[in-house]
Amino acid sequence: MIPQPDILIVGGGLGGVAAALAACRAGRRVVMTEETDWIGGQLTAQAVPPDEHPWVEEFGTTATYRALREGIRSYYRQWYPMRSEALGLTYLNPGAGRVSKLCHEPRVALAVLEGMLAPHRASGLLTVLTEHRAVSAEADNDVITAVTVRDLRTGTLRTFAAPYVVDATETGELLELAAVEHANGAEAQSEFGEPHAPAEAQPDNQQGITVCFALSHHEGEDHTVDRPETYDFWRSYRPGFWPGPLLGFQAPDPRTLEPVPRTFVPNPDLDPLAVSADQSADAGDKELWGFRRILARGMHRPGAFDSDITLVNWPLNDYWLKPYIGQEAEALREARQLSLSVLYWLQTEAPRADGGTGFPGLRIRPDVTGTADGLAKSAYVRESRRIKAVTTVVEQDVAIDVVGPYGTKHYRDSVGVGGYRIDLHPSTGGDTYIDIGSVPFEIPLGALVPRRVRNLLPAGKNIGTTHITNGCYRLHPVEWNIGEVAGALAAHCLAEGLEPQQVQAEDKHVEEFGRVLDRAGVQRHWPDVRGY
Repeated sequence: MIPQPDILIVGGGLGGVAAALAACRAGRRVVMTEETDWIGGQLTAQAVPPDEHPWVEEFGTTATYRALREGIRSYYRQWYPMRSEALGLTYLNPGAGRVSKLCHEPRVALAVLEGMLAPHRASGLLTVLTEHRAVSAEADNDVITAVTVRDLRTGTLRTFAAPYVVDATETGELLELAAVEHANGAEAQSEFGEPHAPAEAQPDNQQGITVCFALSHHEGEDHTVDRPETYDFWRSYRPGFWPGPLLGFQAPDPRTLEPVPRTFVPNPDLDPLAVSADQSADAGDKELWGFRRILARGMHRPGAFDSDITLVNWPLNDYWLKPYIGQEAEALREARQLSLSVLYWLQTEAPRADGGTGFPGLRIRPDVTGTADGLAKSAYVRESRRIKAVTTVVEQDVAIDVVGPYGTKHYRDSVGVGGYRIDLHPSTGGDTYIDIGSVPFEIPLGALVPRRVRNLLPAGKNIGTTHITNGCYRLHPVEWNIGEVAGALAAHCLAEGLEPQQVQAEDKHVEEFGRVLDRAGVQRHWPDVRGY
């Protein structure tokens, strides 16, 4: 029998895990559910190496996020046959990918996250229910009174009545189930005056999703998969804003929209210790093999690995024909077909530098993703339903061309920081990339507080941003920061007999909660750094 929790966290991604850690640290009983069999969301079930700002090694994250990162590095140092030169690196990048200073395999992140939660599970404070999904919610007088989840293996229903509910799902599912006021897709320009917003609201205009997968390459072998069911469609598909077929090595540069060729050379001879990952200097996305590489054989003793492993999350397999929210099953099925078609095209038709075609030695890696077919357990979802919040972060708050490179907006109720370009991938409304320079930003507590509902808190991409600003608030360290604050706020409200709206509205309560976050190592303001 599972006891009723003080705090119910629905969703076990990065925000959910961070919320659970914060709430348990405060001595609260927590139940956390997760739809897949892996906690960790973006880092694990979605198989996406972290997208982070360039100062991540020095500042700009919470202490627990730094502990996660250092735990991942320690795992490699302890268990992998690394070269001595790699072992000695303070800022080890295990995969030597260019997208991040810490590219690594999903299972390593999973192991470290499980380790971080282990003491709280052992104490009885934390119960984790994997393969459970919320199916209904009840509310009364602006309070969520019950949430029912279904065991996806057995069909068993469990209902929880918790004083606080945290929505850490990838799509803001509880906002829909509990009738919490929220936005979906693109807001009209008239609502907030954002320069890049459309003239009319477009609820179905959502960023594309991606079904990621991992690859290694074994010269002389043939690992060609069966021809995907819809390969002919994807092989001929050419978006109107694309310089050629989607299945090709030429794609728009997200920042300039100019056609740019990508290169693809499996297992290059470059020493991985020479790779630099700094997106403020170079996006690193033009060489596909090295962009999101998660294991570099050259980091290890000779002969330990016969291939690198790279993660395919490229322009070629972004899917935007149908909105994911509202058409989840159909969109996911088509996105999976697109990713399998990318794989088949790479194995059979992709142009090689030697003038030939196809890389039959490419092998999809189900052992890396933890699935039978090698595709990630769940889609990489870039955009969620978003609460109608006390504070809405808009483009004019973060865009460099509006506020200038040092124009960070300071909030009286800041509860964290983040930094990333406003990065919107092609969308279901037919938009191409929207990739705009932004400044390092703060996370206002008001963006985590719903206007009406009194005991629900968002813990991820479902905070009070817009379609535009979601593009920079959606990345791994920011989601973690938001989740940590949501868990800490729920625990603080229970301890002090307050509600989130009260904490946010009164300066003395903001200051008291700020001290809670300071003690936990949550950085709430930036030093003097320049946006990019």
